[in-house]
Amino acid sequence: MTVSAMKPWALVLLFLALAASGGCPVAASDAVEKGAGQVDRARLLNADTEPGNWFTTGRDFGEQHYSPLDSISRNNVGKLGQAWEYETFTQRGLEATPIVVDGVMYTSGPFGKAYAIDARTGEEIWYFDAHIDGQVMRGTCCDAVSRGVAVWKGKVYVGATDGRLFALDAATGKQLWVADTITDHKRGYSITGAPRIAGNVVVIGNGGAEYDARGYISAYDLDTGKLVWRFFTVPGDPALGFEHPELEMAAKTWDPHSRWNLGLGGTVWDSIVYDPELDLLYVGTGNAALYNRSERSPSGGDNLFLSSILALRPETGRMVWYYQEVPGDMWDFTATQPMVMADLKIGGKLRKVLMQAPKDGFFYVLDRETGELISAKNFMPQNWAKSLDPETGHATVDREKVDYSDGVKLIFPSAIGAHSWHPMAFSRDTGLVYIPAMHGGNYMYDPTRGHTYRPGLSNSGMKSLLSGTTDFSHLSLPADLKKTLMSGELLKGAPDPEMYGMLIAWDPVRQKQVWGYRTSGPMDRAGVLATGGGLVVSGSITGKLRFFDDRTGKLLREIETGSSIVAAPMTYTVDGEQYISVMAALGGGIFTQSPPPDSATYKYGNMGRILTFKLGGGPVSVPDPLPPVGPVPKPPRQTASAEVIAHGDDLFHSYCAACHLNSPRGYPPDLTRLSKATHEDFMNIVHDGARRLRGMPQWDDLLSREDVKAIHAYLISISQAAYDAQGDVSDHE
Repeated sequence: MTVSAMKPWALVLLFLALAASGGCPVAASDAVEKGAGQVDRARLLNADTEPGNWFTTGRDFGEQHYSPLDSISRNNVGKLGQAWEYETFTQRGLEATPIVVDGVMYTSGPFGKAYAIDARTGEEIWYFDAHIDGQVMRGTCCDAVSRGVAVWKGKVYVGATDGRLFALDAATGKQLWVADTITDHKRGYSITGAPRIAGNVVVIGNGGAEYDARGYISAYDLDTGKLVWRFFTVPGDPALGFEHPELEMAAKTWDPHSRWNLGLGGTVWDSIVYDPELDLLYVGTGNAALYNRSERSPSGGDNLFLSSILALRPETGRMVWYYQEVPGDMWDFTATQPMVMADLKIGGKLRKVLMQAPKDGFFYVLDRETGELISAKNFMPQNWAKSLDPETGHATVDREKVDYSDGVKLIFPSAIGAHSWHPMAFSRDTGLVYIPAMHGGNYMYDPTRGHTYRPGLSNSGMKSLLSGTTDFSHLSLPADLKKTLMSGELLKGAPDPEMYGMLIAWDPVRQKQVWGYRTSGPMDRAGVLATGGGLVVSGSITGKLRFFDDRTGKLLREIETGSSIVAAPMTYTVDGEQYISVMAALGGGIFTQSPPPDSATYKYGNMGRILTFKLGGGPVSVPDPLPPVGPVPKPPRQTASAEVIAHGDDLFHSYCAACHLNSPRGYPPDLTRLSKATHEDFMNIVHDGARRLRGMPQWDDLLSREDVKAIHAYLISISQAAYDAQGDVSDHE
């Protein structure tokens, strides 16, 4: 077999020796000309003259996720069939929106893998693997996903989970340069977002606010990878000075005795948009760690620049304006959700606006030149804000209702968000924004007084329980907390606690919902595409690709794919024929670890695919169903004492439970269903790192061998309970 014919899974051993020095291209095609990936400022500014291309994650500079293509329309969508599919040979989430330039598709997968594919046939041109050490997963929130690449002047830029930013040759996939974006590898930094081109630099942010990251965005020279500037989004300890002047101002909104050692969050883990006309780079910032403001900044304060939109000059990294959406955030209300630029006629005047529907439930319309709040209205129920000052845009937080410093509170929206990372779309034809939203709230409380810093691990310091879905009677909770939750007192006067997903058509000028479609469940949300053919296209974790009438919300068609879809579809043309393409695999935290029973992942598995459709295409290839979930295997004989098992319980929930939710269809695997061989090799896997290259971190620096034995004893204990609960079954080794 030649290298160019080999698939990703077959190349791991072949290129393992190169892992330490960076990534490598796995395959290359001689058919690609030297002009591959030639996107530049002129082409992007005139993207509508080349509607067959999709130049950025959102198609153009405005990232509207709208295409004027109309060959596939509301009138003929029933004739759509599969054109091709590409298998990524991965089982993690796929969240990227592919880019198509001159007939070549560029996209990314788990851990920062990158792909170049013939957009007409689905044939692989090249594949790139950064070879990630599984150790990075200890400080990575919400799956090892990647939300896309940037393509510019013959280069493809992709971020890897471990914080490296790569520039690849668009024609061959060959690594041109690599930059380490992490300031401190002992902290929980990662990359899950897509890089963006802004003027003469490529910019990228990092994840990790739930851990101990201090947020920043970095800019690198396009040709060399040299760091040009870095903007920190929250201050460090004022006693140590400030990296740039904006932080001195921000520090005045924090307690001087804040928990600086925790990093404080504010990470730029997703949304970044560049306006070439105004030469402004818009950056959305994240939540804090600790969540509880009374512990991270005891005297209060707005805590800039948490949960904010920043406008920066891409040449210098200096701030032009900022708008904070949630002052003193303590509810995980990030401002990292996708932003869309457009020109809207408001009050009889054409305004250059920036639109965002973040987790906090409000739809914000800002003047993108000045940062002025033009309007804001909640598109989902909320109870955290009393009002927004029409002059300053500053929110007045209803802390009596939502400050959980002294006890549990019911907060709307939930920390999952009224809208999360899933791209929304803006149609120039209808003037509507299509938002993948979620209705519901959560109960939040701080289980401790004070917080012990855990370097490189979770430091959120709080607990939450979703509204409308939790049976409190079966939970092990402090007696007073359980009594409060079961009494229903917190529901009085609160919004409807039921949790469900929705696709909403929102009028940004009138700040009003035009139509809404309720999805199958609260987690059933996916990115959105709007087209000139009158279509709104969005996937489903149940495996359906849905097509709606953009004006009425009528469901025109559902295509059963057999793969859960959370990414945004896109559309392009090759040789005059229009295609619609989407990446398909469930990802993001608990959705990968414990897929809902109605999800395609639960029924068919989570093998990643890129699915592409055209008029007159063939039947959609649906994977074979997974075999029925078998009985829990009989675990080894328990030899540990009750004391050791209890210690293992505590350690498991401190270090392991964030990834291992023990669902029979989950990934990482269900630890109540370990094989005999895995039980025998448990110490080697957990303590000594035998599976680091497969994504399982090594824990010898934090857990002693006795600690690992205790965790194993706890797992044997719960496995035995699950085994006994099955009744009379044969032993399964």
